[in-house]
Amino acid sequence: MVQHDNGQHGDVDGGDGTDPARTARMVRLIAGPHLLTVNPVDGSEIEPCPPGELPGTPRKLTPAHRPAQGSSATPAGGTPAGAFALPMLERDEEREQLARQLARGRSIRLTGPSGAGRSTLLDAVAEDVAGLAPDGVVRLSGYHRTPADLLQELFAAVYDAPRQRPASEEVRMVLRDVGAIVVLDDLEFGGAALDELLDATPECAYLLAATPDVAAPSAESRVEEVLLSGLSRTGSLELLEHAVRRPLTNEETDWASDLWFASEGASEGLPLRLVRAGALLLHGGVREPAGGTDTGTDSETGTGSGADTGMTARIADRLTPAARDALRFAVALAGELPHHTQLPALVGDPQAGEAVAELAAAGLVTAAGAHYRLAASVAEDLTRAGYADGADARALTAAQHYGWWVGHPAVIPERIGAEADVLLAAVHGAQRGGHASAAVLLAHAAAPIVAAALRWSAWDRVLRGGLEAARTAGEVAEEAYFHHELGVLALCTGRLERANTELEASIGLRGVLADHRGTVAGRRALALVTDLRAAAEQASAVTPGAAAASHAVPADVTARLRKALGVVGGGPADSAKGADSPDATPTVAATAAHSAYPATPTGSGGSPLAGTRRNLVAAGAGAVLVAVLGTIVTLGGASDENAPPGQVNPRQSSSQQEDDKELTADDPESSEDSPESRSTSRSESPGPTSESPGASESASGASPSDSSSQPDDTPSGSDSVPGGSGGSSSSSTSTDGGTGNGGTDTGGSTTDGGTSTGADGGTTDGGSTTDGGSTTDGGSTADGGTTTTTTGGSAAGSTTSGSSGTTTSGSPTPSG
Repeated sequence: MVQHDNGQHGDVDGGDGTDPARTARMVRLIAGPHLLTVNPVDGSEIEPCPPGELPGTPRKLTPAHRPAQGSSATPAGGTPAGAFALPMLERDEEREQLARQLARGRSIRLTGPSGAGRSTLLDAVAEDVAGLAPDGVVRLSGYHRTPADLLQELFAAVYDAPRQRPASEEVRMVLRDVGAIVVLDDLEFGGAALDELLDATPECAYLLAATPDVAAPSAESRVEEVLLSGLSRTGSLELLEHAVRRPLTNEETDWASDLWFASEGASEGLPLRLVRAGALLLHGGVREPAGGTDTGTDSETGTGSGADTGMTARIADRLTPAARDALRFAVALAGELPHHTQLPALVGDPQAGEAVAELAAAGLVTAAGAHYRLAASVAEDLTRAGYADGADARALTAAQHYGWWVGHPAVIPERIGAEADVLLAAVHGAQRGGHASAAVLLAHAAAPIVAAALRWSAWDRVLRGGLEAARTAGEVAEEAYFHHELGVLALCTGRLERANTELEASIGLRGVLADHRGTVAGRRALALVTDLRAAAEQASAVTPGAAAASHAVPADVTARLRKALGVVGGGPADSAKGADSPDATPTVAATAAHSAYPATPTGSGGSPLAGTRRNLVAAGAGAVLVAVLGTIVTLGGASDENAPPGQVNPRQSSSQQEDDKELTADDPESSEDSPESRSTSRSESPGPTSESPGASESASGASPSDSSSQPDDTPSGSDSVPGGSGGSSSSSTSTDGGTGNGGTDTGGSTTDGGTSTGADGGTTDGGSTTDGGSTTDGGSTADGGTTTTTTGGSAAGSTTSGSSGTTTSGSPTPSG
């Protein structure tokens, strides 16, 4: 292997002994509404973006002006020379079906096992539908990507917005105008996560490819699923002839037929397995060499219980030394194959870059985004064959090499982002091999560059890998750095609680280390988190539910308001409930709030931004409505308690005059001699001596009861009078003109010796009644008199007890 000197490799130091992480350039990014300065020394700094640096509306790129995109089966920007493409067989029906559905604007998920030829079919369909969508075809890889990553990559592919990572709401708003066919290979999620991706891009049609173990799409997504199976026996033999580039001999045909019949279930006729069989034929024929590594297989046919393991090991043994070393590095890096430009330095062979094409032609590696990885089950087969020996040393070599490479000024962030999965595998491999310090150095050097490449899910994984390695190595300063970066990343993605936790941990560790600059950077970020949390709490305080709860009107006040407005109750069940029942009458505020916030439809129909604006307007309108209703109720209660003389009584007829004592608003024909007048006493209004609200009429029938528990100092001397009226002394007079509802009394003595008042809600001596309250039979009167219950009404009269037997009337009292 090629060994770097101390200036490039080894201890990962620069020529002057400085850490490349500390000499790396800083990068400024626009992350939503924030300006992010990626600082590899003290930690990244984040602040609200100044108005002058906020980006404008991004410019959409036409398909002709977009960067070149690699196919699903071949990585972009790094295709090795010498790769041989095989034809696609027995896929014409699926190809036409997929193209037809995409032309109708429908999304399809192509499901098939690894090695079934999904990527090759995706490339063919992408060529067929290239001119259908206004924004063309966009090819993405779902390998180790989240929905947020894919939305960001789609945004970056369609719009000219370098160094920008818009917030999730901004991305969804912009992508609603994108009409493209998105070809997405290696999808790793389904269900609600897939719904999130589809809902954010309603004008896009998706061609997805996934293995059967990936969660299925939800029923609401309306994604059609197409299953992809293996090839027939005839197709398998034809593909094998293309792989060896010559007709098969009879012996080879029999061997291929046995191989096809020996396949079980979904692996029957898999094209990738046939490619490996062709590579075995090209590198020595069918027979196993003496001393081969095949176990549990027929040496003549290569079939049996361990056929795949034996075939993989036999193919690897026939490759060039550089290709075998590349396989060993891939095994040490958890199946991730370094880029072909990195292999010469890692393997120590200037021609090692050609090994990737050799491995691809042998069917041992498959494309994964912008790099290659070992095909399914190949890593396990090679491990059993002994290719994992010395994996720890190779992982350390890879970590040291990539630690030097990511710090090189000639390497652009996008190039490093394309190999983020290999970098992460090197971090974990070095730590697993007992070289935690090397893993920390690589993670610290790679994390800022991966962040600058806008691969934030990979940034998160690298930071967490570095944090774990720093804890293992006992490097507190590096641990504080990774905590700080994780806090900044959480802040950028809107996870404020996580950001607060990570930043506080970083500040605490740096305080112990007396790292002043790092502590200042952490406190700045934490101050921004505090401000954002306060703003979020204020915003949540004006939500519909909170507004209704904070302005809820009590049930008794609501009942008065409903009566004053003439609102009829919900039915007999409502009138049967007591005033104290929480379900008696819903609050006006809650009713208004629910009516002001219609449910926002989800899906691809409406704009999320428009829904948010409507919610804000509705929230403001609801809050204003609740406040107005509360003010009306409050003013009504105040006017009931201290109503000035001459105020109009809502229960008094508009044609009734003040001196008209024969007619009332409730019963124009009632008089003092009628049974109704004797069984129903009128409410009294506050007079000059009134100190408490008067009683309102009860909705139930009168049920007189004897008074008890009267105070001793209450003037007495009246006897019970038949008819339900309480007797009063001859000194009892009605107050002249003291009404709360517009009616006045003329001041003469009452015929029955004074009237008694039944108090709604049960009035005691000197106690006040509540307008609209419930009726209490048998309210107390002065000195043993009996009361009659009042009926209904919300008159605002008041009763004064213990004041020389004076009564006030809210409505005219018929005189004898």
